[in-house]
Amino acid sequence: MKTIGLIGGTSWVSTIDYYRIINEKTNERLGGNTSAKLLLYSVNFEEVAAFTKLGDWKSIENILSSAAKNLAIAGADCMLLCANTMHIIAAEVQAAIDIPLLHIADVVLRAVQQKEISSLLLLGTKYTMQGNFYAQRLQQQGIKVITPGVIEMEAINDSIYNELGKGLLLPATKKMYLDTIEKYIGLGVQGIILGCTEIPLLIKQADCSVPVFDTTLLHATAAVDFALA
Repeated sequence: MKTIGLIGGTSWVSTIDYYRIINEKTNERLGGNTSAKLLLYSVNFEEVAAFTKLGDWKSIENILSSAAKNLAIAGADCMLLCANTMHIIAAEVQAAIDIPLLHIADVVLRAVQQKEISSLLLLGTKYTMQGNFYAQRLQQQGIKVITPGVIEMEAINDSIYNELGKGLLLPATKKMYLDTIEKYIGLGVQGIILGCTEIPLLIKQADCSVPVFDTTLLHATAAVDFALA
């Protein structure tokens, strides 16, 4: 079994799900009392969030690259950034280490291709929704990526930083997400990317009439695939 390196804390709420899912999936496959070999570096989210709002991605790169190097030295065989937004600088973090960084958008792309879906609604922080690391990969494969309008985008972004990232799961916020999802299903989207690792805490497949891509679950499962290959 290989050792999985996790850069978490962004936020700690979803990092818990990474730890849980990786261990559950490992035990499902190997049985007994088996659990995953994991190394976790948990950063201070307040510091990272402040740099994110300033658009200071170089400072975030320094924090995450330092964490990645420490995990590699400690014996990690692969690396995961436990947040969608941080993949804006995934290439820079990968360049700092000699072990593979499992990119969340690559994992999601493979799952989408299995469903033969041609249009998707991307939900996440505004930095993820306005970024290109999902759109670039998916559109190269002929898959259209749609993002919400500005008002909807700001509401979703605020909910992530002020509620979901703190473990606050409010019924009114869930309704806001589901109203947005239903609107875009009505406009023809065939699937939903929950492109923030906190959103799956609130929105489940059972809530939606089209396929939902839980990025936390997909990313964590890909880590198990790597570790047990």
